[in-house]
Amino acid sequence: MAAVCQVTGAVPGFGHNVSHSHRRTKRRFDPNVQKKTYYVPSLGRKVTLNVSAKGIKVIDVRGIESVVKDLLAKGVKL
Repeated sequence: MAAVCQVTGAVPGFGHNVSHSHRRTKRRFDPNVQKKTYYVPSLGRKVTLNVSAKGIKVIDVRGIESVVKDLLAKGVKL
């Protein structure tokens, strides 16, 4: 599963692990992406989304109908 939120568009960030001796190695900061299933009354079915923790909060505030409408307008396949 790709670490990309379908609602907010959050993607992994990159940086360094810094050791005690200050040597740097590459690392990746993944967003907290989870697979969630929501029932969408307008579609009459359940929709599974890969959403970050912030994306879940956005859905709670705006509502699943509004979020799905925006995703469909972007051309995301649900």
